[in-house]
Amino acid sequence: MKISIITVCYNSETTLEDTIKSVAAQTYQDIEYIIVDGNSKDETLNIIKKYPDAVTKWISEKDRGLYDAMNKGIHMATGDYIGILNSDDTFYEPQTLEKVAGFLKINNNIDACTGDIVQHKNGRIVRRYSSKKWIPEKLKIGFMAPHPSIFFKRSLFKKYGDYTLGYKIASDYELIIRYFLKYTISWKYSGIITTSMMVGGASSSGMSSYHIITEEVGRAFKENDIKYSPFKVKYRVVWKIFGFLNK
Repeated sequence: MKISIITVCYNSETTLEDTIKSVAAQTYQDIEYIIVDGNSKDETLNIIKKYPDAVTKWISEKDRGLYDAMNKGIHMATGDYIGILNSDDTFYEPQTLEKVAGFLKINNNIDACTGDIVQHKNGRIVRRYSSKKWIPEKLKIGFMAPHPSIFFKRSLFKKYGDYTLGYKIASDYELIIRYFLKYTISWKYSGIITTSMMVGGASSSGMSSYHIITEEVGRAFKENDIKYSPFKVKYRVVWKIFGFLNK
């Protein structure tokens, strides 16, 4: 089973090398690693060129944003399953993809698997974001399984479409709504911690992004003709706090 990993980047010289090293350190052998660069002006390309044994394919050209770059990587991929590894993230451990591949081989009829991620700050883990209790219906109240923990069958992108352009930060949410709710793909929770992420990012960096993603999530439901709770999505942070207190 081949797993394609896609990293998109732009001027990522401060973080990309650690990302590539985490792929190179994987114990699983059947990996296709694709890097899509947005025509970086710093040392990013020189870093990519340092690792020809780890990086299977790469391109560097202007794009129309993060999700356009992801789509380019998907179109280049030849693996059975596809995972996304952001340019400032790393795999949680060297055995990550070996564990994911093992899970997918046992459950060889599923379209996707979800897992967990950890978030770190200054070298210290500050949060474990788990999808253990997540189900697709929770999308309707603002809860999404962590995107970097999901591995999709490559055939899904041909069958149901790529990441939709025109969203600033919620195209991943829209794709998950489309796949899990509209087309009801088959999936299972793996229980595997896949990714270590730095705190922050486009979808978790302040009230401005909170309002943008709230608006875009509503748009995603409407475009897919799926009923949801605008009130619960808007105040999803409240449900998250109550969920934490109930643990």
